[in-house]
Amino acid sequence: AIAQLCRAKPVVINMKAEQDYCTQPEDLEAAITPATRFFILCNPSNPTGAVHPKALLERLADVIRRHPQVIVMADEIYEAITYDEPHLCFAAIPGMYERTVLINGFSKGVSMTGFRLGYMAAPLYITKAAAKVQGNNTSCPCAVSQYAGVAALTKVDATFGKEQLVNFRRKRDFVVQRLRSMPGVFCPVPQGAFYVFPTISSFFGKKTPKGSLIADAMGLCEYLMRECHVALIP
Repeated sequence: AIAQLCRAKPVVINMKAEQDYCTQPEDLEAAITPATRFFILCNPSNPTGAVHPKALLERLADVIRRHPQVIVMADEIYEAITYDEPHLCFAAIPGMYERTVLINGFSKGVSMTGFRLGYMAAPLYITKAAAKVQGNNTSCPCAVSQYAGVAALTKVDATFGKEQLVNFRRKRDFVVQRLRSMPGVFCPVPQGAFYVFPTISSFFGKKTPKGSLIADAMGLCEYLMRECHVALIP
């Protein structure tokens, strides 16, 4: 919606569960046109939990190099929550430092969701333009959030993140195991964040015990909400 407010046309690159919901270079190449200006990369990903391996990120960077008009907006707010696949900052790839707008914040890594405190790192010409918009929209974060951010940077030690990862991993493994034990459900193992994104298309076209047709993901979520009191996001 924000892109559309800026009179931009969002182009969605569909990702596949069998590829762990990672963006593939050939799909990125096919989506880019002379009119393309931004490639938004959420890594680790919300809502799939996908973490792009280093080799795959380097292949994506190869695509970006062939299109000098494209800037990469790298949303890396879940960088501190990864499991077996380490996170790599896209700006750290050779040649991508000047081509990357890095988006991050305090909501996930130090559990400060309610403080609404984030930041951007980008080339100066972009930060100057962004500051004009930010200054007129919200001015700045409130003083409480700013002081909380300073405390997070100076007083939170490494044990917090390690304990948090142990907790998240235990929950992830439990949820994935339960989902994979359900007939018709396919669920990749998320390598980051705290989401799972199962594929439930095998239920499409089938009927509930009461005879209602499940046409799509929305229909299944509505059924589970109504009959099982389980809330899911399609």
